[in-house]
Amino acid sequence: MRTGVWLVGARGSVATTSIVGALALRAGLTGPTGCVTELPEVRGPALPAFADLVFGGHDVVTTPLAKRAEALATAGVLPARLVAALPEELAEVERELRPAPNTGSQADRAAAIGRDLTEFRQRHGLARVVVVNVAATEPAPGPHPAHADPDALRAALSGPDEVLPPSSLYAYAAVTAGCPYVDFTPSTGLRLPALTALADAHRVPYAGHDGKTGETLLKSVLAPMFAMRHLTVRSWSGLNLLGGGDGATLADPAANAAKVRSKQRVLGETLGYLPQGDTRIEYVEELGDFKTAWDLVTFAGFLGTGMRLEFTWHGCDSALAAPLVLDLARLTAAAHAAGHTGPLADLAFFFKDPLDSTTGSLADQWTRLCAFARQLHGGGADATHG
Repeated sequence: MRTGVWLVGARGSVATTSIVGALALRAGLTGPTGCVTELPEVRGPALPAFADLVFGGHDVVTTPLAKRAEALATAGVLPARLVAALPEELAEVERELRPAPNTGSQADRAAAIGRDLTEFRQRHGLARVVVVNVAATEPAPGPHPAHADPDALRAALSGPDEVLPPSSLYAYAAVTAGCPYVDFTPSTGLRLPALTALADAHRVPYAGHDGKTGETLLKSVLAPMFAMRHLTVRSWSGLNLLGGGDGATLADPAANAAKVRSKQRVLGETLGYLPQGDTRIEYVEELGDFKTAWDLVTFAGFLGTGMRLEFTWHGCDSALAAPLVLDLARLTAAAHAAGHTGPLADLAFFFKDPLDSTTGSLADQWTRLCAFARQLHGGGADATHG
């Protein structure tokens, strides 16, 4: 089942790590550590094999993919031996990368994106193409009347206004081209009524938002512990320090605010209330593609006795995110092949801000994911079509 993976932000750190990782897995040069779809509870015949994944994508930058991979190897994100072993494979992917359309109306740009997706699918004889957004975080857009209705949106896109932010324009182009869409970022993407209606009309599945890779992953594990032990969390404050392109993007206050909202959501939904405190994100260029998160939690136990928990998380965001990008592409492709349409709420396990806010704790999300995988592999109807 040859499957296309079209990456929006294809020359970025997460995309480059995903591509190099998939090529290395295909060549037998590395193991699938970090790939959830290779766990016994999730893997199975419905998923496209790593060898069946064909990569393409758009980006606004033009740095050759091999150069990006070499830079990541120098920074300690990728093993240099893998980059050195895959020059022909990287060159093959390079030929499938396209500059992001930037001329004409938004309707013109969406049509150009759609043509690239269709030609990519036809050129390689692909069963389907999954579009995955791994571009930089965007500020939340202002309201527009066309966001509520597909017909109004189509008409507005032909005008002079920037009606949709880039992530949503890609979502529009993807679903109208019949491609499933995954948003690994906290950007708006498909979260507009007109776009979800279009996805339903074109009968494609979609998943998101904002991959859960670091501090929020820990929150999703620790917050249920406090809830299940009936301990009162009085405050939860976090400081995130990160470099790289993501850190530079999040130095913008509007983009930073969108990310913080996504990161805080898990506490309110898990605890049933929001404790005092907030999450701060600061750009430290020196950290490069690595990040450090420090959290302080104060809580009360029996008789009101005050206690505290502190933890520090040092991680490489690209190495944590890349296997999840591959997981989501494989699972979404399998869901599309099985006839699923609309929001893939059973993939909430992967996201900070999942499409279904009722999915509960990480353990609950894991149970739903495993049931969904069993259904895809023909092991029982534990999940339903969207």
